[in-house]
Amino acid sequence: MKPLRLLLSLGLAAAFISNTASAGLRVGAVILDVSPIEFPVFVNGGMTSRKASEVNDPINARAIVLADGKTEIAIVVVDSCMMPRPVLDQAKMLAFKRHGIATNHILVSATHTHTAPASMGCLGTPQDPRYTPYLIQKIAEAIGLAKKKLQPAKAGWNTRNAAEFTALRRWINRPDKILEDPFGNPTGRANMHTGRVWENVTGESGPEDPDLNLISFQTLDGKPLALLANFSMHYFSGVRALSADYFGRFCNNLQTKLGAGDQFVGIMSHGCSGDIWRRDYSARDWSKNPVPREEDFTVDSYADQLSDRALEGYRRIKHLHDLDLAMAETRMTLNYRTPDAQRLQWAQQIVDEVKQREDPMPKKRHEVYAFEQVILHERQQTEICLQGLRIGDMVITTTPNETYALTALKLKAMSPLKKTMVIELANGGDGYIPPPEQHFLGGYNTWAARSAGLEVQAEPKITEACLQLLEKVSGKHRRPHSPYTGPAARNILAANPAAYWRMDEFAGPRAVDSSGNDRDGQYDNGVVFHLEGTDSKAFNGAAELNRAAHFCGGRLRTRISSLKNDYTVAGWIWNGMPDGARDVAGWIFSRERDHAVGPNGDHLGLQGDGKLVVRRGDGRTKSGSISIKRWTWTHVAFVRSGDKITVYADGKKDIELNATAGFPDKFDRVFIGGRSDNINNWEGRLDEVAIFNRPLSPAEISKLTN
Repeated sequence: MKPLRLLLSLGLAAAFISNTASAGLRVGAVILDVSPIEFPVFVNGGMTSRKASEVNDPINARAIVLADGKTEIAIVVVDSCMMPRPVLDQAKMLAFKRHGIATNHILVSATHTHTAPASMGCLGTPQDPRYTPYLIQKIAEAIGLAKKKLQPAKAGWNTRNAAEFTALRRWINRPDKILEDPFGNPTGRANMHTGRVWENVTGESGPEDPDLNLISFQTLDGKPLALLANFSMHYFSGVRALSADYFGRFCNNLQTKLGAGDQFVGIMSHGCSGDIWRRDYSARDWSKNPVPREEDFTVDSYADQLSDRALEGYRRIKHLHDLDLAMAETRMTLNYRTPDAQRLQWAQQIVDEVKQREDPMPKKRHEVYAFEQVILHERQQTEICLQGLRIGDMVITTTPNETYALTALKLKAMSPLKKTMVIELANGGDGYIPPPEQHFLGGYNTWAARSAGLEVQAEPKITEACLQLLEKVSGKHRRPHSPYTGPAARNILAANPAAYWRMDEFAGPRAVDSSGNDRDGQYDNGVVFHLEGTDSKAFNGAAELNRAAHFCGGRLRTRISSLKNDYTVAGWIWNGMPDGARDVAGWIFSRERDHAVGPNGDHLGLQGDGKLVVRRGDGRTKSGSISIKRWTWTHVAFVRSGDKITVYADGKKDIELNATAGFPDKFDRVFIGGRSDNINNWEGRLDEVAIFNRPLSPAEISKLTN
């Protein structure tokens, strides 16, 4: 009888699983006003504390609950700057006790409006003691109300390009324009908004993410229920507290333009925006040509136009009903970058002095960061929460940080499923996580504080954990990062290079050799990745951007043992230095022993006047006549045939120099983006660089430029 009972039990269980698996998707959504009811309240988003005493537009929690008969998931997006994990853990536990949704199946994120009540202490602003307990209750309430509205539904996905609504705000400063940090040290090779003055910068420090991702939910008869949008744009600013900023206006616009009424819930979640803002500093030099105020975006026009772009995508979505759900969560402990003994002593002295004042709040930048050092020292480490969830063939992953756009591009490119959304400031507020190479450049986003305090390797650790979660919920392996090889790239490969670096990596230190000869290079510190490269249609697929590395003090180092006295170096250059900033704008290529400029070396660079220059190790130098314009792509080829050197710019002969070669055996060191002695290295982008162990003909050079 026991085997029969077991079989019956298994059969009933199988029937139950079959029935629930085919139950289809159900969705409930709600908007709940979570504006404070006691004033004044502290407001996040500034270096020092401030308060608000009125609500200019509602602060909301927008919730969606999803169910498929087996799994229930709640997604809540709150008009808040940041919310700490312990606060959200309390809200999730309360929701579980009241409404039965497991805490590890609840995702709560902040929009990152800088004009909302402070539910988290950060920099000079404390957590508001009255609002935070209230918010915990309201988040749990929003989940319960959404669950009550569950009904059969269908869902679908679309992505629209919204590049004109977002831009890089973190720019790389010239090596002679390094900024001072709050601790009195000149560490700022990059910082926010320095692109306003073109004379001071060499270019953006990273890529943008232009995707406006949309997950739509409808009733079975096609009426809109909810739209979960995700976009990488920090916040608008210029809006009076308390306000939901552009996030709230975007959502209201969706509701109005769809004519959907109160049953529809529009949601804008925060994409990876740690280095992003709305103003495109590459479009104009703001120090010389500022935009008149009346021509600039208002928050209302910005939200209006962005919602129109979303609706264009919404109308093309194909919705499906028979969708199942999956969700997974992981938690990890990360260290803070705590102060050493000397910095801690400096900080404690300042904190003690401030606390003796009548108003014991930090008022100056160095005071704010002194308080932060003491806090990081006391805490030492923290726990973070990461999630992955799937709705049919659509997946979402989360970070509790202000994450750079590059991280979103990594996750989307390698996710097991193409329809991937990345929501930041979810399940915690653990500050900026620059990729490790960005820490080397310094700037506000790296200054150790609760706003940017996690260990240098936090970003790759979080990225890897998110990919593992996506693999778990999708049941598939991640996709390899393998950009398409376009016709121009095929031309280079057809010429049989000894090494070919496409420079399309997401991260260093490995520079991948695409020639098949396994001559990978190594990037030094002082290189950032995945900037827009030269002619995408020629080097990549029709819908794929070519990518390049930006050099800002570092080099690419490699060894090619087959190089003799006849060889060619060819690639694309993009100079970031303004004319006349220094005698040599930067060295592009160098063949010499490391840390030396001996009698045998070859060196190709760009002078401060924008002309190419060849220098031999014995000091012989010759300049070209073709002007290389700043911030434009130019193809450059250095050809040595025995004792003759010829340099080409965009296929045109520019320099000829007779210089004895006579390289010793095993003279195999090659540097791209800098000189062998590490002086006046390249400041700008390099792309699609190849080395050939023979001199290319003028016809072959010309072919490489097309």
